[in-house]
Amino acid sequence: MNRDVRRRRGLNIFVRLRTRSQRTGWRGLWYAPLQLIGPVTRASPIRRGLQVLCLLAFLYAFFYVCWPYAETFNEDTFSNKESFQVELFLLIDPLVGLSTALAGRFVNGATLWWAAAILAVCLLVPRGFCGYLCPLGTLIDAFDWLVGRRLRWPHVRDGGTAGWWVHLRYYLLAAVLISSLFGVLLSGFVAAIPVLTRGLMFTAARLQLAIMKGPSQLAPVGWTFYLSIGLFLAVFLLSLFGRRFWCRYVCPSGALFSVGNLLRIGQRKVENTCIDCHRCVEICPFDAIREDHTTRTANCTFCQTCGGVCPPGAIQFVTRFQRDGFRPEDGPAVSPRPLSRRAFVATAAAAAGTAALVQFRSPAPGGNPVRPLRPPGSVPEDLFLDLCIRCAQCFKVCPGPVLHPAGLEYGWESLWTPVANLDHAGCHQDCNFCTLVCPTGAIQPLEIAAKRRFHMGLARVDTETCLPFRQTDRRECDACYVECRQAGYDAIEMREIEIQLDPPPPEGMFSELELLEMSRIRAPFVKAAACVGCGICQYRCHALYVAQRQILDQSAIRVFAGHEHRL
Repeated sequence: MNRDVRRRRGLNIFVRLRTRSQRTGWRGLWYAPLQLIGPVTRASPIRRGLQVLCLLAFLYAFFYVCWPYAETFNEDTFSNKESFQVELFLLIDPLVGLSTALAGRFVNGATLWWAAAILAVCLLVPRGFCGYLCPLGTLIDAFDWLVGRRLRWPHVRDGGTAGWWVHLRYYLLAAVLISSLFGVLLSGFVAAIPVLTRGLMFTAARLQLAIMKGPSQLAPVGWTFYLSIGLFLAVFLLSLFGRRFWCRYVCPSGALFSVGNLLRIGQRKVENTCIDCHRCVEICPFDAIREDHTTRTANCTFCQTCGGVCPPGAIQFVTRFQRDGFRPEDGPAVSPRPLSRRAFVATAAAAAGTAALVQFRSPAPGGNPVRPLRPPGSVPEDLFLDLCIRCAQCFKVCPGPVLHPAGLEYGWESLWTPVANLDHAGCHQDCNFCTLVCPTGAIQPLEIAAKRRFHMGLARVDTETCLPFRQTDRRECDACYVECRQAGYDAIEMREIEIQLDPPPPEGMFSELELLEMSRIRAPFVKAAACVGCGICQYRCHALYVAQRQILDQSAIRVFAGHEHRL
């Protein structure tokens, strides 16, 4: 590009900025750079570019950085974590930080600082997270473009603004925050980023695991697995009723940003040169423009799509304090269905009542007294349930994988929380990945040396089924002992035990020394002080005698929650 062309472009930009300042004043000039590169086409390139960039960053973290496998597994395998924070998008969802702080009475500095930062940015670009950064919103946009726009008949009339669901996101936000005050965390079930990570974990991540490690590595699934997939698909299928239906009417994370819009600095305004062509009303993906072209400020995400289709260029993005030359914002337009105080009271009562019932923390419906085996670094169980948002990030990063989502076997409140399935794999001695990715502090970070000393549980030998202890089909076996020693724990020792010879040999056939040797056999015993509950012994026994030889119905050495460390 020659010098004259560059000079002309610079002068053009300067003239446009100066003209903008003359029309809107110095306050409006704040947003001039944003608008110069924003509303150029029907879909503003700055928004689409940021959406694609954030989506690619999320997918890179989820499918690559959270895939800690190499030909030689060691503690340096997860080195990408140091340069890319895989839980970044979970940290910047402010509903996650706020709800976990309320539920656990636990201030996680990282989540709250990230939440405060993104809310501060959204004062300048209201609901900018929803319109520019949220990877779930980008996927919903893609679904709208591929499917939603081609099926027009399910779309609700009037854009859905008169339906009973129009303020549903605020009621869900109230339910999440009130239940959090009572110590029950619901944000993981409905907040935007946890919904996305868990949905991908149960769909695309399983496909990735099957392709790269084989279908045998997939854990068995139950009805709660299909429930999660159904809820994830429902987020997209709602778009059949209207563009971004989930974001506009259901998402409580978006509702929190909408509440933050009350303190907004920027605002969309319409100049007096508007010709009432209604193109902006038709194109707005967030239903933020009324029929009289005024703005529903709680919905507007500053996407600037409306500005790109305005023939006279009458739509400006300026400060909310600018008045000259713009249509008044207090026109006759009224929301067809205002917020209901009665609905808020009913929501608060229902959330408080449900939280009070859940607080009994009863075990599973069948009364299962066995406690779940949690990952290393977990906080005490009551606090763990208050902090875990069921984001599935620890499942994705776990080699094996050892960590699986809980069903209802440990109660309703444990649904989709991480439990160790040691029949599927053992917890590797050089792995601390799950402790590095938890965004809420339910799993505290551990260095490798500390993780090797951290007690997840305690292994117990079942003397009814362990081969050296059995009365019938008795045989020597030291598989668990060998595995434990190779892992460096040395928590199992082999001792000689005396057995009854059945039937006894004929008298005089063997010497006393031979009889003594025949009546003794080496059997495994667990040293409780040294056992960390990694489950390598359980996995080896299950793989050898249950899966391969099919001699046992279940592993003869199993790890149970007990003697564990909780931070």
